[in-house]
Amino acid sequence: MGRWWSGSVGYEIYPRSFADANDDGYGDLEGLRLRLPYLEWLGVDAIWLAPFYSSPGFDHGYDVSHYCEVNPIHGDLDDFDRLVADAHDRGLRVVVDIVPNHSSSHHRWFQQARESRDSPYRDYYIWKDPARDGGPPNNWVSHFGGPAWTLDEASGQYWCHLFLPEQPDLNWTNPAVREEFDGILRFWCDRGADGFRIDVAHGLMKDPEFRDNPQRVPITDPENPAEVFGAYDHLHDLDQDATTDIYRRWNRVIEPYDAILIGETNPRTIDRVARYVEGDGLHTIFYLEPVWMSWKPVELLDKLEAMNRASDTGVSWVIDNHDASRSATLFGGGVDGQHRSLAMMTFMCALGGFPFLWEGQELGLHDAQLETTNLEDPISTRNEHGIGRDVTRTVMPWDTTHANGFSATAEPWLVAPDRPLEETVAGQKGDPDSWLNKHRELLSVRKSLPDLWQGKPQWFAAPRGNARALRRGDTIAVANLGQAAMEFELPPGSWEVRYDSRGTATGDRLAGPATVAAEATYLLSLR
Repeated sequence: MGRWWSGSVGYEIYPRSFADANDDGYGDLEGLRLRLPYLEWLGVDAIWLAPFYSSPGFDHGYDVSHYCEVNPIHGDLDDFDRLVADAHDRGLRVVVDIVPNHSSSHHRWFQQARESRDSPYRDYYIWKDPARDGGPPNNWVSHFGGPAWTLDEASGQYWCHLFLPEQPDLNWTNPAVREEFDGILRFWCDRGADGFRIDVAHGLMKDPEFRDNPQRVPITDPENPAEVFGAYDHLHDLDQDATTDIYRRWNRVIEPYDAILIGETNPRTIDRVARYVEGDGLHTIFYLEPVWMSWKPVELLDKLEAMNRASDTGVSWVIDNHDASRSATLFGGGVDGQHRSLAMMTFMCALGGFPFLWEGQELGLHDAQLETTNLEDPISTRNEHGIGRDVTRTVMPWDTTHANGFSATAEPWLVAPDRPLEETVAGQKGDPDSWLNKHRELLSVRKSLPDLWQGKPQWFAAPRGNARALRRGDTIAVANLGQAAMEFELPPGSWEVRYDSRGTATGDRLAGPATVAAEATYLLSLR
């Protein structure tokens, strides 16, 4: 019998920006609970909540100061309990984010670690003596700019942080750290959480010798954190072989709860991605490369096919999340970008695994246009030219009342122009041809065709390049991402178009050579 996530579609929620019930400008768990009827109507099966834990907010919740408390701006544990109970009553599972690579510098563990080299918490983190020149121990760099090391002047040692200095990396070679997280996982499962999305899942273990990473290319803009980080081969700070041992242990911890482990992974090769879901480790991993890519149809399809061949059921497919520009923008903007986004998402719904939507993706939203004075993301505020993530994190547009229905009177924590009616839930819900209803129909069709996640994938002959065709049991997914209509030779039989991302061919019956519209994906079933 399959696990609960077999055939499911998830929906990522950024609690700060989803719904503000107490009108203080910050989204909260109660606001989310009140919007559960919408998510049930949309047809998703699970919600993933970005961090809502106690945090000073240097990285908007991904700097956790207490893993078993709710940040007061989001509510309290009673609010979480009510949310989970209501979600379960509606048939929705609740996946929570866990941030194990680093804590907040405000966490009591780190505060006590800094008090003395002899503190029992010192070894909860990664400390190294300076290099011979007095500088950082090696050449590792932070995702957010600058070195991955900060000097603790009191002790004369550096602490490691692959993100902000206020996000010190935990030392996963320490058995005590592993025991702490066993307890954290059980705490949330005991409160009804159905699983965990694991932040930076490939980053926990580090090279025991802390060797320099080789530099691949010259750095032309040292003020751009993404360029600097990408200039190195991350052989020693990320994706170490021993990392998967942690998840085999976690698997044993959460197994009695029938909970899922979903890793945010970005290893160096597809083979190394797949190893996280082999055996009894993670149940699925986010395959993130498409999230960062502009509209390059051949490259996108090549990567999706290669990943599907490496691991079919063990992938959570995404083209949008809280860390990158929205796909409608990244794929060219305007209506073209929206069509391309839906065509990609439609194809992903035939790749097995556990696909996810990002809040607002179902509305076909583009990136928000923000004033530089309103930016909140540390990538933007701490670097001269850093490209931040605020453009995708603005509040969910429910209607055209104050703050697009996010809050009653308060200004949202992230100030942005209001969305017009046609970009809101209220403006799209009653329009059968809206992006919202196109996504809703896609989820309904996927649910009605279990071969789309249960059938064995068989990639079959199709025009290469901008096109791909995949058969799973009695279903076919045909993607034509080129700019002209294209002819495919279908397998023998009479096939019905159950879903067309362009909306023009749904219900058509096809056989033999079949023409697929430009920049569209069809889902077909054998009649």
